[in-house]
Amino acid sequence: MRRHAGPDTYEELFEPTTIGSLEVRNHYAMAPMGPLGLSTSDGGWNQRGIEYYAARARGGIGMIITGVCQVTNPVEQVPSGIMPNPTLSPGNFLRTSRELVEKVHAYDSKIVLQVGAGFGRVVMKSILAGGRPAAPSEVPYCWDPSITCREITRDEIARIVANFRVAAGVAKAAGYDAIQVHAVHEGYLLDQFAIEKMNRRTDEYGGSLENRLRFAREIVEAVHETAGDDFPVQVRYSVTSKMKDWNHGAMPGEEYEEAGRDVPEGIEAAGLLRSYGYDAFDIDVGCYDAWYWNHPPMYQEKGLYLPYAQQLKEAIPDLPIIVAGRLDDPELALRATREIGAEMVSLGRPVLADADIANKIREGRLEAIRPCISCQEGCLGRIEEYSSLGCAVNPEACREADLKLVAVPPHRRRKVMIIGGGVAGMEAARVLAERGHTPVLYEKADHLGGVVVAGGQPSFKDDDLDLVAWYEHELAQLEVEIHLGSEVTAEVIDGCGADELIVATGSTPRRLPIDFGPIPVVEATDALLDQEAVGQRVAIVGGGTTGCELALSLRERGREVTVVELEPGLLAKNGPLCAANRDMLRTLVGFRGTRVLTGSSVISGSVEGLEVRTPSGTEKVAADTVITATGYASYRQLWEAIDGSPVPKHLLGDARRVSNIMYAIWDAYEVASKI
Repeated sequence: MRRHAGPDTYEELFEPTTIGSLEVRNHYAMAPMGPLGLSTSDGGWNQRGIEYYAARARGGIGMIITGVCQVTNPVEQVPSGIMPNPTLSPGNFLRTSRELVEKVHAYDSKIVLQVGAGFGRVVMKSILAGGRPAAPSEVPYCWDPSITCREITRDEIARIVANFRVAAGVAKAAGYDAIQVHAVHEGYLLDQFAIEKMNRRTDEYGGSLENRLRFAREIVEAVHETAGDDFPVQVRYSVTSKMKDWNHGAMPGEEYEEAGRDVPEGIEAAGLLRSYGYDAFDIDVGCYDAWYWNHPPMYQEKGLYLPYAQQLKEAIPDLPIIVAGRLDDPELALRATREIGAEMVSLGRPVLADADIANKIREGRLEAIRPCISCQEGCLGRIEEYSSLGCAVNPEACREADLKLVAVPPHRRRKVMIIGGGVAGMEAARVLAERGHTPVLYEKADHLGGVVVAGGQPSFKDDDLDLVAWYEHELAQLEVEIHLGSEVTAEVIDGCGADELIVATGSTPRRLPIDFGPIPVVEATDALLDQEAVGQRVAIVGGGTTGCELALSLRERGREVTVVELEPGLLAKNGPLCAANRDMLRTLVGFRGTRVLTGSSVISGSVEGLEVRTPSGTEKVAADTVITATGYASYRQLWEAIDGSPVPKHLLGDARRVSNIMYAIWDAYEVASKI
């Protein structure tokens, strides 16, 4: 997406539009993302949450859709302080919402409150109120299939519907412009009721499609009863489930039999929901059993939901839709609105990465957009692990109220020498320059980016290269002094006259004590940079993220690939934090034709190939090239050489601890913002 554009190139995206009965100033919506960490202890919005949404309205988004605020559910209890809840303390939710709404409206943006009915069979163990999880029927619990969910009672359904009445009243009183019901989507509770495989009831909530949608119908009717027929009600909606079986999703391009909701039923259900009173549909595809569709990693194509949006629009032309799915490229957004007829385009993770993305697109400043790299480490991964929303490439996301660089100028301006031009060094230089310091960056190679340049070589990792390009653009705008092809020694440091030092010298590949014989051995970083140089038959030693992504990339180039991994499974160590990324990568490796030997180790190599010890014995693996992808070790020689220097110094990035892009950026931001 790194290209220049005139200020009028995407003018069409910034014309007023109507979604259902709601008029919006442009075609961009902020997608709903779980607002974990953005609530007060009694379920209101905290200041972080208020400033987080206000920043995206200020950044040009026409319609803000909040993350899901679950109503109080009689069979589930989200711990207070984790997520906002309009029915836990309606008065406090109203008070804090009013401040939020007023800030968003100040920028002429609309704001939609997303309210959820619950999780059902996908509820996390940590938020169960006790006993077995409750679902529409006795079906397997997603996180432990040995547990069978109990059937939710009609009384419990009625109590959830009643809470939507309360939520609707609060939403209207607070000034929200609409409600979005979460969700006949992603396999949450309402979706489970709608899907025949998950709903085996014999009462009025089971059987026919109309009965399976009865719960969702009662909710929209309850909202209108309280808020009035003219109050817009949207629905988060998955056109199809992409589900092969319990906990098994389909791969892109795979032929399979749909076990959940197929597209024809998705179109029929959308028509029914429209007739019940939902006046706009925020669409995607997938479910928890195929989570990498609802939350697409970099291995999914950009614009992946557009074909489903087109089918829905062709079947029901007057159905107002919002469509998402990696649509940060405005060319794809234009296709969605111009060719498919979507009323709005929804950006989720891209507005985490850059709150000003809409304004930058409108102004034609695409090179100034900080790209989302679809790693899902800071957003979904941290939600899963730490109940806190953030962004890997933007440390300020969801912390706008706390982290304000220009608001905290340095006490004394300093000259800071930065050694290493990877993402840690570049982020440190950017932050220091923003705050008024004088960073001077030295990089041994003839380019910036460090190992991210190699990691960005696969076709599905081009956003990593965009991230490097963004840093180069920002450092040029900030007029940061950069010395490429410059190896730094203790003498160079002494001659720089810096007031403070940052050492971000990265890491080096771990070497294996194995005799591979006559087979050429290439380290993974080198192989990524020159994939055409490897042989036709490739053995990759190491099934971590790098090894698996390299296997996919080489398969795209027609190579025969075998991955040999010592652990019992792929990605067993240092894999992606987010389950969607981890599960998709692990499955995709085999699906794309890579042979995988887990619980296995290389004994030796010869002209015949590798001799590999497997759980069932030994076998030969034919190989023209061996690629080692067995991890990295911190490179600290320079750090150790200047140990006695009196100049204040900091160790950052992989040089401190081998990790990933997120922690390199976050650590650099933390240190550089406090110098």
